Amino acid sequence: MSGSDARTLAFYAAEAPVYSASGPSGVSRHLDHFLDRLPAGAEILELGCGGGRDAAHMIVRGFAVDPTDGVAEIAAQAEARIGRPVRVMRFGELDAVGRYDAIWASASLLHVPRGDLPGVLARIHRALKPGGLHFASYKGGGREGRDRFGRYFNYFAREELESVYRDAASWDWLDLTEGLGGGYDGVQVPWIQITVRRPL
Repeated sequence: MSGSDARTLAFYAAEAPVYSASGPSGVSRHLDHFLDRLPAGAEILELGCGGGRDAAHMIVRGFAVDPTDGVAEIAAQAEARIGRPVRVMRFGELDAVGRYDAIWASASLLHVPRGDLPGVLARIHRALKPGGLHFASYKGGGREGRDRFGRYFNYFAREELESVYRDAASWDWLDLTEGLGGGYDGVQVPWIQITVRRPL
């Protein structure tokens, strides 16, 4: 499986200019805390970089960023923002082994069909160096479904998400937090943020 949903990819392809220009002007509120845990100049893979806001911030902070997105139209928007190439890559195409110090996936893995997520997480684990960190954020709720735009979300409850991560690979657990937040649809919903580490 590709780790991608066709209707979700089609939405982002059609809405790329509007989506990339929407939302808050700032970066993810969790990004600096994550970056502070990394060595200077660490190599970071970003999965689902969207319009490139987080990638731009990582670059400014001196990190070696490999930004990727699964939609060519979105990747083009990110390239225009950050002034460097953005690879078009679906989650299920990640084949790196022991390359990255960190993998950042803010509001992207939440689109992976539930049955595909363990395989994607195993790929993330394999792509990290020993001791490498992984962050991801998911919309909560404990059910899978689609929003009013037709986008697929896996909507995990906390216990379900913990189980998926534990079954997919061996991790050191660092943080798992919950709170309310918005999104492109303007609806406030529960969110779960997870930070884990590949063991040394």
